[in-house]
Amino acid sequence: MSSTRYKIPWLMMNIYCFGRNLATASCCLPPVQLPAQKEAHFWYVLPHEVKCTNLLNRCFEILSPCEKENVLRMGGEELKKSALLARALVRTTLARYQTNCQIDPKSLKFRKNDYGKPEVDWQYADDRSLPPLHFNISHTSSLIACGVTVGSPIGIDVEEKQRRLKNDILAFARRYFSPHEVEMLAHIVDPELRRQEFIKLWTLKEAYVKALGRGFSASPFNTFTIRLRDHVKGGIHVPPHVISKEAEITVEPSGDLKNLSSNWHFVLLELIGSHYAAVCIEKDNTNADKGSIPVNLTIRKTIPFVEDECIFGTDSAEVIGGLSKLLVC
Repeated sequence: MSSTRYKIPWLMMNIYCFGRNLATASCCLPPVQLPAQKEAHFWYVLPHEVKCTNLLNRCFEILSPCEKENVLRMGGEELKKSALLARALVRTTLARYQTNCQIDPKSLKFRKNDYGKPEVDWQYADDRSLPPLHFNISHTSSLIACGVTVGSPIGIDVEEKQRRLKNDILAFARRYFSPHEVEMLAHIVDPELRRQEFIKLWTLKEAYVKALGRGFSASPFNTFTIRLRDHVKGGIHVPPHVISKEAEITVEPSGDLKNLSSNWHFVLLELIGSHYAAVCIEKDNTNADKGSIPVNLTIRKTIPFVEDECIFGTDSAEVIGGLSKLLVC
């Protein structure tokens, strides 16, 4: 595989000439077993690891005409590359979830709900037994992620741990967070720890509104509260304002309960030591009387069409909040 540096001007002038000569994409996407009930699959790609021009061309070729236009409309090489990989990650991931790898990622169709959240549209597919896949995508400049479930809405968000705010954190929180969340942050004296807890809360709240399928404008962050169930570890009380792996994370809507719901599971991860990632999936109502059940989570690092790596029991991923169990791929 060539390691030629990816150049946007070259791509814009030549991709239409060479793209048609690429091999069929679907043959190089090994099928993956569907997520089970109360299970989420989390895929991520690191843009800096994707440097091959031919591979980027191949990713571009599987996009729809509208997606291609959107990619080329982005300003700057890195933004174009990020937009390209985000759409390619969605298509190559979803195309794996069926039998015998019969779906070409280029053939996938999407629709948007009333609030703009994309969903898989199977109406154009010949096989009517295709699974009820739900997915969500999030990205920073350095990491792109896609979450997948079957039959259960999902929302994810990723944020860089070193993200900085121009405004005072408590002032910013008072504007966007609930009073309880502001109080949680106010209890933290150390400025760096407070900033980290703010980013964790923001990541969880973003994942929740995306799982609802409504977005920030329809579900402002101050209309619900992320709560940490008070707990005891080894007989020692753990402060409820610090998100830790022992804390169960719940959501408490306020105001109009018809628009918001508390029926959600949360998982908070630390990825490759530099990012926080939140996963929010809907609870199974049939298990409502069985108490809190951990969410099964499978994590894969991928380079589309090239390789996949199961992230399990390594320093690359760690559950730092919520009830969850990492599974081997």
